[in-house]
Amino acid sequence: MHRRQLLIAGGSLMALTACGTTSQMGASSGLAGAPDAATLAEDARIARAVLPIQSPRAELLQVWTGPYEGVPPWDKVSAAKLREAIVEGIALRRAEYQAIAANPEPATFANTNVAMQMAGEPLGRALALFGVMTSNIGSADYQAVDREVSPLLSAAGDEITFNEALFARVKAVADNPSGLTAQQRRLAERSRDQFVRGGAALDAQKKAQLGEINTELANLFTAFSQKVVADENTWTVIANEAGVAGLPASNKNAAAAAARSRNLQGWAIVNTRSSVDPFLTFADDRGLREQVWRKFIMRGDNGDANDTKAEIARIVALRDQRAKLLGYRHHADLRMQDTMARTPDAAMELMMRVWEPAKARVTEEVADMRAIAGHDIEPWDYLYYAEKVRKQKYDLDQNDLKPYFELNAVKRGAFYMAGRLYGFTFTPVPAGSVPVFHPDVEVFEVKDADGAHVGLFYSDDFARAGKRSGAWATTYRSYSTYDGVKNVLSSNNNNFIKAEAGQPLLISLDDAETLFHEFGHALHSLSSRVTYPSLAGTPRDYVEYPSQVHEHWVLSRPILDGFMKHVETGQPMPQELVDRIEAASTFNQGYATVSYLSSALVDMDLHTRATPPTDIAAFERESLAKYGMPKEIVMRHRLPQFNHLFTSDAYSAGYYSYLWSEVMDADTWAYFEESGDVFNPDIGRRYKEIILAEGNSSDRAEAYRRFRGRDPDVRALLAVRGFPTN
Repeated sequence: MHRRQLLIAGGSLMALTACGTTSQMGASSGLAGAPDAATLAEDARIARAVLPIQSPRAELLQVWTGPYEGVPPWDKVSAAKLREAIVEGIALRRAEYQAIAANPEPATFANTNVAMQMAGEPLGRALALFGVMTSNIGSADYQAVDREVSPLLSAAGDEITFNEALFARVKAVADNPSGLTAQQRRLAERSRDQFVRGGAALDAQKKAQLGEINTELANLFTAFSQKVVADENTWTVIANEAGVAGLPASNKNAAAAAARSRNLQGWAIVNTRSSVDPFLTFADDRGLREQVWRKFIMRGDNGDANDTKAEIARIVALRDQRAKLLGYRHHADLRMQDTMARTPDAAMELMMRVWEPAKARVTEEVADMRAIAGHDIEPWDYLYYAEKVRKQKYDLDQNDLKPYFELNAVKRGAFYMAGRLYGFTFTPVPAGSVPVFHPDVEVFEVKDADGAHVGLFYSDDFARAGKRSGAWATTYRSYSTYDGVKNVLSSNNNNFIKAEAGQPLLISLDDAETLFHEFGHALHSLSSRVTYPSLAGTPRDYVEYPSQVHEHWVLSRPILDGFMKHVETGQPMPQELVDRIEAASTFNQGYATVSYLSSALVDMDLHTRATPPTDIAAFERESLAKYGMPKEIVMRHRLPQFNHLFTSDAYSAGYYSYLWSEVMDADTWAYFEESGDVFNPDIGRRYKEIILAEGNSSDRAEAYRRFRGRDPDVRALLAVRGFPTN
């Protein structure tokens, strides 16, 4: 998801708070507060001595071999092998944690926290493979393994958290941090706090209760995910050409290819956003637009075997039980303990300060569209007539833009951005030198400005049956230095519909920005210089900031001139067209904001109720009515298909995070613009060193102040969105 669908208003974000080779940097990370190389080596020696010597039997638990410091063995992966590896990996990790807990020596950072960083490495390798095979392939055999092992993994995690002797050691180190460096202290304290939030301080009876809740949730998350994927693996067949009238040639060709790949005649609009949104934007047949729209927004809500509402009701109830068991008022209170916002009230304040202005903008947009349409605007009309208004007001047609955004050229533009800002280069690896999980996947070696190897970047661009919808980034191996320097294996995953054979794949400006967004996540991973892996992940309402800010470079002149060239004429996008895009940049922001923000508001409402709702359909209607949802718009993610909320806990009570991150995103872009050079090398260097490289090794609000010299200014965001800045 990217910034064109988001908006924030309010005051200062921080005020409101009160998602390798040794040649790189040597054995120490180089970050402030990191232990020196000798200390790291001695801590690693002590930690290894604590752990039992084990020899994994399963093939997929073995250390990765091959070039580039070892790569995932995709060519050896099968569902049966993954199941075998995960089951054995859980047992191996259990033995390691038991050894840490039973260590007769007094608890130290080395024999407890560093040993915990090392524990479970074979299982971690198997789970990296497992996550990709369930998300990017998703065939029935992998789905079956997912259903089997998800509860096992949940129970195994609880077993670690509930180990009283282990928790006593973790707590002892954190409570007595004398002699620890800043990074060591941060890791120790965060580990203790995570154990507490996981239930480590509960009595035996409550731990048993919590374990049952977590295991049931793991099963429900898997069931929800697989039902939504099943509903997305459907399509609407259009038999005659009149039904695709209005579609750009590239979208029409993609729909024809989708039909042929399914042995169908005519055109197929697959039930995923990448197919549906272009159809709703350009197709002239209003009846077909409604048909396609209804099929899409009813995913998981058809009263059949793939209906998800019962799972949602149970998930919400269990989350509420868990929160209260742990001493919190509700799930949102629990989830926001480790965020920048800290409280649901702070997040709600941010959201509500923009909600009314956004609805007012929708009223204006609808009036403009009715004047052209001559009838009331329904949700399946909004994108279609918005395009007509855009053309009328700004002489801007999205069909005029797509020839400039050929997929491979857009990727090369993203690589150029990474080079100019951070010194990275991306070079395709020799064909066949690295295994891939699908023939469509491209792999690039990444090097730093001095030519040192950084890692690999895997790019999986195309939609396929079984693959989850949307776009996302994944890291197969993260950077760390606590036990020798580890290089990075990062990936981006998209769902573009393949073009006809021999034809260029043209994408929209929004799609290009989404690609740059996900690439920003990859750059975050590739720039990491953390000492300890557990300090790589950032707060949920920060993690989208480094991705969102990179969207701004899509329309920068060097990238347009070098890469975004018309596929027929070879000419770069003329400045006159760029000026029209910029003039229209705040167009349709009512729709974009309300569509997104309604989902975030309903998420927070759902997870702050004193009594969890049992009738999910009724709750969704009542919640939207409470906020005055415009009838012409539907939530970007209705609850029955809201993967962010119900395939894990990750974004639950946290969908507001995109807004929180975007305050920093807009303020950072203003910083570059005000310098007179959007590729300002000094700002780019400090952004990489402070914002990207540090991970969560230091407080992220403090890090932003070090980078910018102050807290972020929300007025930059308001200006980007065309909203009043007073």
